[in-house]
Amino acid sequence: MSARILIVEDDAPLRALLQERLAAEGYTVEAVATGEEALQALEARPPDLVVLDLMLPGMDGLEVCRRLRARHPAVYVLMLTARSSELDRVVGLEVGADDYVTKPFSLNELVARVRAGLRRLQLDRETAEEAPLEFDGLRIDPVRRQVWRDGQPVHLTVREFELLLFLARHPDRPFTRLQLLREVWGIDYPGYARTVDSHIQRLRAKIEPTPGTPRYIRTVWGVGYKFQSSEEP
Repeated sequence: MSARILIVEDDAPLRALLQERLAAEGYTVEAVATGEEALQALEARPPDLVVLDLMLPGMDGLEVCRRLRARHPAVYVLMLTARSSELDRVVGLEVGADDYVTKPFSLNELVARVRAGLRRLQLDRETAEEAPLEFDGLRIDPVRRQVWRDGQPVHLTVREFELLLFLARHPDRPFTRLQLLREVWGIDYPGYARTVDSHIQRLRAKIEPTPGTPRYIRTVWGVGYKFQSSEEP
């Protein structure tokens, strides 16, 4: 079953463009123009993800987000706004938005954010009852989203944790940089491949006993990276 997306955008041409593009990606898409219509649609059938414009006529996006969160905490909210100040972003996130895109934006960027958001939802559903993963002193708890090395907590960013968890869930299997971009970042563009390298380096610095000779995250020359399940001779 395809994911359900609700678009809340008062700009009619943009609303139609977003609906057409997301439908072309295989999603089931509903589009409305006002906050009041959005709340009615949410009550009729809650979507998996909402693309929510901040500057709506009447009830604005912040109020829609507050009410949505009170009744549907599991829905992923991607907020759109023409504002770009840090304060506006912080306010949007504090009322419950999961991600934030500033206009103008490319459709490819928006689709990538939507994919990443839906992947996060799927990950949350899969990890609701998942037991911690343990590998020779490294413990990864998918539910609490926490990591320990030799009993000591390791503080990772959201993306570092998602990258580590993805690799650890597929031990001993090599992945290319592009595969990791698709699975962890939701991005298909090879130009971002070096982003994977920088995250791998930071992860190694945090979890590896000796980052220069990694125990867990190994380089597979000519391919990419893999998570090594057990110590090799």
